[in-house]
Amino acid sequence: MLQVPSLATLKKDLKFLSESETQDLLIDLIKFSRENKAYLFFKLYEKDNPGMYVEMIEEVLEEEFAKARVTHAYYAKKSLQTIRRKMNKLLKLSKNKADQAEVILFFCEQVKDLGFLKHRNPVINNIYESQKAKIIQLISKLHEDLQFDLTSRLEEL
Repeated sequence: MLQVPSLATLKKDLKFLSESETQDLLIDLIKFSRENKAYLFFKLYEKDNPGMYVEMIEEVLEEEFAKARVTHAYYAKKSLQTIRRKMNKLLKLSKNKADQAEVILFFCEQVKDLGFLKHRNPVINNIYESQKAKIIQLISKLHEDLQFDLTSRLEEL
């Protein structure tokens, strides 16, 4: 079986590479998956435009919500599960708790506004309530000003 070295070992080995070798390695890593490419994109450009990450995720989620079928409880549940899965995948790209809370809050607002909750489906309600619980947990770790802003939006839900 292949033994993968620890992160510390890889860090030490990376220090010995030249700048061009590091760039080549990074480019190969980017080609490996879309998530790696997206992660590098956000890390390179988040300093210039800090709100870009949240805006881009909200655009993706809006497109997904527009495609969602809300007419029947079964389709609404499946659509919501798919959207949540995509949102969670995108949230892994950011370590910023405020951004994560903002995106999850947007998700919950969309669920409420687009009528997903009218079906009274237990799975839909559980998804909605678990996301609200995540928001509360994330808000507790933020600065007081951000806590106030996000808590006021959360209370509207």
